[in-house]
Amino acid sequence: MQTAKLSFVMELDSSGFAILPRLLNPGECRETAAWYSDSALFRSRVIMARHGFGRGEYQYFDYPLPQRVAALRTEMYERLAPVANRWSEMLKSEVRYPPTHAEFLARCHGAGQTRPTPLLLQYEAGDYNCLHQDLYGEHVFPLQLAVLLSEPGADFTGGEFVLTEQRPRMQTRASVVPLRQGDGVVFAVHHRPVQGTRGVYRVNMRHGVSPVLSGRRHTLGIIFHDGK
Repeated sequence: MQTAKLSFVMELDSSGFAILPRLLNPGECRETAAWYSDSALFRSRVIMARHGFGRGEYQYFDYPLPQRVAALRTEMYERLAPVANRWSEMLKSEVRYPPTHAEFLARCHGAGQTRPTPLLLQYEAGDYNCLHQDLYGEHVFPLQLAVLLSEPGADFTGGEFVLTEQRPRMQTRASVVPLRQGDGVVFAVHHRPVQGTRGVYRVNMRHGVSPVLSGRRHTLGIIFHDGK
Protein backbone atom coordinates (compact mmCIF):
# COMPACT_ATOMS: atom_id res chain seq x y z
CA MET A 1 0.00 0.00 0.00
CA GLN A 2 2.78 2.42 0.90
CA THR A 3 4.61 1.56 -2.34
CA ALA A 4 1.45 2.24 -4.38
CA LYS A 5 0.97 5.56 -2.60
CA LEU A 6 4.57 6.58 -3.31
CA SER A 7 4.21 5.60 -6.99
CA PHE A 8 1.01 7.64 -7.25
CA VAL A 9 2.72 10.75 -5.84
CA MET A 10 5.76 10.27 -8.09
CA GLU A 11 3.51 10.09 -11.17
CA LEU A 12 1.73 13.30 -10.18
CA ASP A 13 5.07 15.05 -9.70
CA SER A 14 6.61 13.80 -12.93
CA SER A 15 3.62 14.04 -15.29
CA GLY A 16 0.93 16.15 -13.63
CA PHE A 17 -1.45 13.17 -13.65
CA ALA A 18 -1.77 9.67 -12.20
CA ILE A 19 -4.11 6.80 -13.05
CA LEU A 20 -6.07 5.02 -10.30
CA PRO A 21 -7.03 1.63 -11.79
CA ARG A 22 -10.55 0.25 -11.22
CA LEU A 23 -11.68 2.98 -8.86
CA LEU A 24 -15.26 1.87 -9.58
CA ASN A 25 -16.40 -1.61 -10.60
CA PRO A 26 -18.48 -2.18 -13.79
CA GLY A 27 -21.78 -2.28 -11.91
CA GLU A 28 -21.02 1.00 -10.15
CA CYS A 29 -20.01 2.55 -13.48
CA ARG A 30 -23.26 1.52 -15.18
CA GLU A 31 -25.35 2.74 -12.26
CA THR A 32 -23.55 6.08 -12.09
CA ALA A 33 -23.88 6.63 -15.86
CA ALA A 34 -27.62 5.87 -15.63
CA TRP A 35 -28.05 8.77 -13.19
CA TYR A 36 -27.69 11.10 -16.19
CA SER A 37 -31.40 10.67 -16.99
CA ASP A 38 -32.53 11.55 -13.42
CA SER A 39 -32.92 15.32 -13.47
CA ALA A 40 -33.67 15.42 -9.73
CA LEU A 41 -29.97 14.77 -9.01
CA PHE A 42 -28.70 17.85 -10.85
CA ARG A 43 -28.76 21.63 -10.48
CA SER A 44 -28.01 22.56 -14.11
CA ARG A 45 -27.33 21.16 -17.58
CA VAL A 46 -24.81 22.58 -20.05
CA ILE A 47 -24.96 22.05 -23.82
CA MET A 48 -21.32 22.56 -24.71
CA ALA A 49 -21.79 23.83 -28.28
CA ARG A 50 -23.83 26.80 -27.03
CA HIS A 51 -20.80 28.12 -25.13
CA GLY A 52 -17.99 27.19 -27.52
CA PHE A 53 -16.78 24.45 -25.14
CA GLY A 54 -16.91 21.71 -27.77
CA ARG A 55 -19.77 19.27 -28.42
CA GLY A 56 -21.60 17.10 -25.92
CA GLU A 57 -23.24 17.95 -22.64
CA TYR A 58 -22.84 17.69 -18.90
CA GLN A 59 -24.84 18.17 -15.72
CA TYR A 60 -23.72 19.50 -12.35
CA PHE A 61 -24.92 17.54 -9.34
CA ASP A 62 -26.96 19.36 -6.71
CA TYR A 63 -26.54 19.04 -2.96
CA PRO A 64 -26.92 16.63 -1.30
CA LEU A 65 -24.55 14.73 -3.56
CA PRO A 66 -25.15 11.01 -4.18
CA GLN A 67 -23.32 9.03 -1.50
CA ARG A 68 -20.85 7.52 -3.99
CA VAL A 69 -19.89 10.97 -5.30
CA ALA A 70 -19.67 12.52 -1.85
CA ALA A 71 -17.49 9.68 -0.55
CA LEU A 72 -15.08 9.87 -3.50
CA ARG A 73 -14.82 13.63 -3.10
CA THR A 74 -14.09 13.45 0.62
CA GLU A 75 -11.68 10.53 0.53
CA MET A 76 -9.70 11.72 -2.48
CA TYR A 77 -9.39 15.27 -1.12
CA GLU A 78 -7.79 13.98 2.08
CA ARG A 79 -5.40 11.84 0.02
CA LEU A 80 -4.46 14.75 -2.22
CA ALA A 81 -4.25 17.64 0.29
CA PRO A 82 -0.62 16.84 1.25
CA VAL A 83 0.37 16.90 -2.44
CA ALA A 84 -1.48 20.17 -2.95
CA ASN A 85 0.29 21.76 0.01
CA ARG A 86 3.69 20.59 -1.17
CA TRP A 87 3.04 21.96 -4.66
CA SER A 88 1.89 25.27 -3.19
CA GLU A 89 5.06 25.52 -1.13
CA MET A 90 7.23 24.69 -4.15
CA LEU A 91 5.50 27.46 -6.14
CA LYS A 92 6.13 29.89 -3.25
CA SER A 93 2.40 30.41 -2.71
CA GLU A 94 1.07 31.21 0.75
CA VAL A 95 -2.11 29.17 0.13
CA ARG A 96 -2.42 26.03 2.26
CA TYR A 97 -5.17 23.44 2.17
CA PRO A 98 -6.77 22.06 5.35
CA PRO A 99 -6.65 18.31 6.03
CA THR A 100 -10.39 17.68 5.62
CA HIS A 101 -12.67 18.47 2.73
CA ALA A 102 -15.33 19.90 5.05
CA GLU A 103 -12.85 22.57 6.18
CA PHE A 104 -11.92 23.42 2.60
CA LEU A 105 -15.58 23.68 1.55
CA ALA A 106 -16.20 26.03 4.48
CA ARG A 107 -13.47 28.27 3.05
CA CYS A 108 -15.13 28.17 -0.40
CA HIS A 109 -18.59 28.87 0.99
CA GLY A 110 -17.29 31.75 3.09
CA ALA A 111 -16.11 33.37 -0.16
CA GLY A 112 -19.49 32.87 -1.88
CA GLN A 113 -18.49 29.68 -3.74
CA THR A 114 -21.49 27.60 -2.69
CA ARG A 115 -22.52 25.75 -5.87
CA PRO A 116 -21.47 22.08 -6.08
CA THR A 117 -19.16 21.30 -9.00
CA PRO A 118 -19.07 17.46 -9.35
CA LEU A 119 -20.59 16.57 -12.71
CA LEU A 120 -21.56 13.85 -15.17
CA LEU A 121 -20.52 14.27 -18.80
CA GLN A 122 -22.14 12.59 -21.79
CA TYR A 123 -20.64 12.40 -25.29
CA GLU A 124 -22.14 10.94 -28.48
CA ALA A 125 -20.40 10.26 -31.81
CA GLY A 126 -18.77 13.48 -33.03
CA ASP A 127 -18.69 15.09 -29.57
CA TYR A 128 -15.51 16.41 -27.96
CA ASN A 129 -14.36 18.69 -25.13
CA CYS A 130 -12.06 21.61 -25.88
CA LEU A 131 -8.96 22.12 -23.76
CA HIS A 132 -9.91 23.99 -20.60
CA GLN A 133 -9.40 24.50 -16.86
CA ASP A 134 -12.10 24.08 -14.17
CA LEU A 135 -11.56 27.10 -11.91
CA TYR A 136 -14.97 28.50 -10.82
CA GLY A 137 -13.77 31.14 -8.35
CA GLU A 138 -11.00 32.52 -6.15
CA HIS A 139 -10.49 29.31 -4.15
CA VAL A 140 -9.22 26.50 -6.37
CA PHE A 141 -7.96 23.10 -5.26
CA PRO A 142 -5.07 22.34 -7.64
CA LEU A 143 -5.99 18.71 -8.42
CA GLN A 144 -9.15 17.02 -9.66
CA LEU A 145 -10.43 13.56 -10.53
CA ALA A 146 -12.21 12.09 -13.57
CA VAL A 147 -13.58 8.53 -13.67
CA LEU A 148 -14.38 6.87 -17.00
CA LEU A 149 -17.76 5.12 -16.67
CA SER A 150 -17.96 3.59 -20.17
CA GLU A 151 -15.91 0.74 -21.68
CA PRO A 152 -13.58 1.81 -24.53
CA GLY A 153 -14.01 -0.33 -27.61
CA ALA A 154 -17.39 -1.65 -26.43
CA ASP A 155 -19.47 1.39 -25.45
CA PHE A 156 -17.55 3.89 -27.57
CA THR A 157 -14.48 4.46 -29.74
CA GLY A 158 -12.25 7.53 -29.86
CA GLY A 159 -12.88 9.96 -27.01
CA GLU A 160 -9.40 9.86 -25.46
CA PHE A 161 -8.66 11.97 -22.38
CA VAL A 162 -6.00 14.55 -23.31
CA LEU A 163 -3.78 16.75 -21.15
CA THR A 164 -1.48 19.55 -22.31
CA GLU A 165 1.19 21.48 -20.47
CA GLN A 166 2.68 24.80 -21.50
CA ARG A 167 6.25 25.09 -20.26
CA PRO A 168 8.06 28.44 -20.14
CA ARG A 169 9.82 29.28 -23.44
CA MET A 170 8.94 25.83 -24.85
CA GLN A 171 6.25 24.42 -27.11
CA THR A 172 3.14 22.82 -25.59
CA ARG A 173 3.39 19.11 -24.74
CA ALA A 174 0.34 16.81 -25.02
CA SER A 175 -0.37 13.52 -23.23
CA VAL A 176 -3.10 11.02 -24.12
CA VAL A 177 -4.15 9.18 -20.95
CA PRO A 178 -5.19 5.52 -21.52
CA LEU A 179 -8.23 4.73 -19.36
CA ARG A 180 -10.39 1.64 -18.97
CA GLN A 181 -13.91 1.50 -17.55
CA GLY A 182 -13.77 2.39 -13.85
CA ASP A 183 -10.30 3.92 -13.98
CA GLY A 184 -9.80 7.31 -12.40
CA VAL A 185 -7.25 9.91 -13.40
CA VAL A 186 -6.07 12.58 -10.97
CA PHE A 187 -4.60 15.60 -12.72
CA ALA A 188 -3.53 19.20 -12.24
CA VAL A 189 -6.34 21.73 -12.64
CA HIS A 190 -4.33 24.81 -13.53
CA HIS A 191 -0.64 24.91 -12.59
CA ARG A 192 1.91 22.43 -11.32
CA PRO A 193 5.53 22.81 -10.20
CA VAL A 194 8.38 21.28 -12.18
CA GLN A 195 11.95 21.05 -10.91
CA GLY A 196 14.32 22.51 -13.48
CA THR A 197 18.08 23.04 -13.56
CA ARG A 198 17.62 26.58 -12.20
CA GLY A 199 14.98 25.79 -9.63
CA VAL A 200 11.24 25.18 -9.67
CA TYR A 201 9.13 26.63 -12.47
CA ARG A 202 5.37 26.72 -13.10
CA VAL A 203 3.70 24.91 -15.99
CA ASN A 204 0.17 25.66 -17.19
CA MET A 205 -2.11 22.63 -17.61
CA ARG A 206 -5.29 22.11 -19.62
CA HIS A 207 -7.42 19.03 -20.26
CA GLY A 208 -10.03 17.89 -22.77
CA VAL A 209 -11.45 14.93 -24.70
CA SER A 210 -10.75 14.07 -28.34
CA PRO A 211 -13.72 13.43 -30.69
CA VAL A 212 -15.82 10.35 -29.96
CA LEU A 213 -15.95 8.27 -33.14
CA SER A 214 -18.85 5.99 -32.24
CA GLY A 215 -21.12 5.08 -29.35
CA ARG A 216 -21.69 6.96 -26.10
CA ARG A 217 -19.14 7.94 -23.43
CA HIS A 218 -19.93 8.91 -19.81
CA THR A 219 -17.49 10.38 -17.31
CA LEU A 220 -17.80 11.35 -13.66
CA GLY A 221 -15.90 14.52 -12.79
CA ILE A 222 -14.93 15.29 -9.20
CA ILE A 223 -13.85 18.90 -8.63
CA PHE A 224 -12.99 19.63 -5.01
CA HIS A 225 -13.75 23.36 -4.85
CA ASP A 226 -17.29 24.66 -5.16
CA GLY A 227 -18.17 27.49 -7.54
CA LYS A 228 -20.06 30.78 -7.68
